[in-house]
Amino acid sequence: MSETRSAVPLPELCARMRSFIDDAVIPAEPILVNEDGPAHVAIDELRSRAKELGLWALGHPAELGGGGVPFLDFVHLNEIIGRSEFGQLAVGSVSMQDTLMLHKHGTPEQRQRWIPPLVAGEFLPSVGLTEPDAAGSDPTLIETRADLDGDTWIINGHKWFTTGVKDAGYCSVFARTEPDTAPRHERISAIIVPTDTPGFQIVRSIPTMGHDPSDHYEVRLTDVHVPAANLLGERGKGFAVAQDRLGPGRIFHCMRWLGQAQRAYELMCARANTRYAHGSLLAEKGEVHRYIAESAAQIHAARLMTLDAARAMDAGEDARVRIGLVKFWGARMLHDVVDRAIQIHGALGLTADTPLERMYRQARYARIYDGPDEVHRMSTARRLLRDPEAAPWR
Repeated sequence: MSETRSAVPLPELCARMRSFIDDAVIPAEPILVNEDGPAHVAIDELRSRAKELGLWALGHPAELGGGGVPFLDFVHLNEIIGRSEFGQLAVGSVSMQDTLMLHKHGTPEQRQRWIPPLVAGEFLPSVGLTEPDAAGSDPTLIETRADLDGDTWIINGHKWFTTGVKDAGYCSVFARTEPDTAPRHERISAIIVPTDTPGFQIVRSIPTMGHDPSDHYEVRLTDVHVPAANLLGERGKGFAVAQDRLGPGRIFHCMRWLGQAQRAYELMCARANTRYAHGSLLAEKGEVHRYIAESAAQIHAARLMTLDAARAMDAGEDARVRIGLVKFWGARMLHDVVDRAIQIHGALGLTADTPLERMYRQARYARIYDGPDEVHRMSTARRLLRDPEAAPWR
């Protein structure tokens, strides 16, 4: 039996995690990317190994069955986990933001039913927020409806980019429950819908940028009946529920992007030090020097911004400006670093022989999901204009 995780010093935990990700998860990526039977076997084996090594669900609170690693320590671990896009699946951190959301807003019955299997990795969570016929950046436009009939919610709607729903035990569906006379941000509620509920139909895996099948799904809800007790949080307060999930989630994304960017940077340096062209190694060329230096600067800046945002969140401060800044800066950083790495690899960087082409797809996603760059810049600028003192460097 492994020792209590919280008793293990952070440097040792980071070393263990780095070894597991680099020596076990990354070598399994050629199998994992196929998303077929062997991939499921491989991820199950990785999860079992992570549990044996005491690396499972480290960031989940101990009272919920997790490792109880403090939030700021988990920042460093999550960067290492992010070195592989499959890292969070392998070590059980993929359910963390949903577990925290349920813990804060769920009823005792909801917490008892859903949190233990989530933390144990028995199934994944999913969120039904984005819709094909409404701008995802403006959730006040959600068209999915949930009408209360006695003690039953009847839900009808159309969702897409419902990530991971095929392997999820439930979906947190955000639906319009209040009349149009209610304030715009008090018309939406969150409702827990088990994925085996009649009328909950997974239409397809959505092909994205050459990725088919992907883990993003289109879902239709047709006269879906769930108990009134499945309301998550207060009626009409779906935005508060969503923000309590998205806020930490954005920080978690930025942590993992650092891991992806660091790995791309390492691949870029290795390529530059071994590839010979036009009379010298790439590492001896001035333009490549610029690529390396600018990438190192962007990664370092994003790491400091992410740590500062995490520190503010951990201290209970208003971290919205910091999170907004690092969300769009981190997404741009990831895109730029991976793009340079592909350029230095040349034609090889466009193939599936390196992880860079998948990283590039993820980097492009990053500028849209959990709020597009434009919205984060706009909302952050508005806060700073209202209160210039809110700038994080003051």
